[in-house]
Amino acid sequence: MADGIIHTEGLTKVYPGADFKAVDGLDLRVRRGEIFGLLGPNGAGKTTTAGMLTTRVIPTSGTALVGGIDVVAHPALAKQLIGVVSQQNTLDRQLTCWENLYFHGRLFGIGAKESRRAATDLLEQFQLGKWADKSVYALSGGMAQRLMVARSILHRPAVLFMDEPTAGLDPQSRLALWELLGELNRAGQTILLTTHYMEEADQLCHRVAIMDRGRMLALDTPAALKATVGADTIVTVRTVGEPAGLAAHFEREVEGTTRVRPVDGGVELHIARADGVVPRVVAAAERGGFHLADLSVSEPTLETVFINLTGKELRD
Repeated sequence: MADGIIHTEGLTKVYPGADFKAVDGLDLRVRRGEIFGLLGPNGAGKTTTAGMLTTRVIPTSGTALVGGIDVVAHPALAKQLIGVVSQQNTLDRQLTCWENLYFHGRLFGIGAKESRRAATDLLEQFQLGKWADKSVYALSGGMAQRLMVARSILHRPAVLFMDEPTAGLDPQSRLALWELLGELNRAGQTILLTTHYMEEADQLCHRVAIMDRGRMLALDTPAALKATVGADTIVTVRTVGEPAGLAAHFEREVEGTTRVRPVDGGVELHIARADGVVPRVVAAAERGGFHLADLSVSEPTLETVFINLTGKELRD
């Protein structure tokens, strides 16, 4: 693709001593200017993929290009094109917040005057100006994450890689970071993020690759992926007593049901016709002599897609 910024072919990683492929023949294209998500549970291969693309993990086989640069053949050159925010706090504890940014710029060959200006401007942009001369120990988790994002874009990378960027953050800090990433992307920043939060991928990403056991199972926009479920409503029903026979009963009795999946204490119905769905489900339960303990209605999510693809929940 002419507008591609990341390109992999057959990208594979087998760790020494392992009898499985952490990443198995990954073919990936990421477009310039998009937020692209790798979504999957822990152990799906997301972090290993990001590690190979950012030169931290050497592939067993296959190729990976970032901005047209082979990350294995020319790692030093590739590093000039990328910014990385890892799961761990990698701020230098011996430096102030401003110094963390300033010396990052100097490390990437930016002149002293330009690094000073960029460090000051980014602290203001990320609402950290008053913490400029403070130790990073003074920062909350959300503030430290914002500082790491500011540091990662100081040298104006072609691609910003974020590995589980909101893991461990409180809901308010997570929403603040989502807003920040949206602003960066609207300014033209290409972002690749790994996440196991379906809401994060749904809210932020233009396209999502769903991964499990090292393989890419599906790739499309969140809306297109959810459309593959074949239902517009998900109804979760829990019953009093044994739910044995509940799934088969609803599959027969509720018109428009495309799939029934057992859940703890009940069943989950995928229904293509949403009109009057609650009274239809309640009436069907009464006809079968089932006493409902709980009923909830939702729209399909990316987790629904993952369950359809793998037969298990995203968090398993």
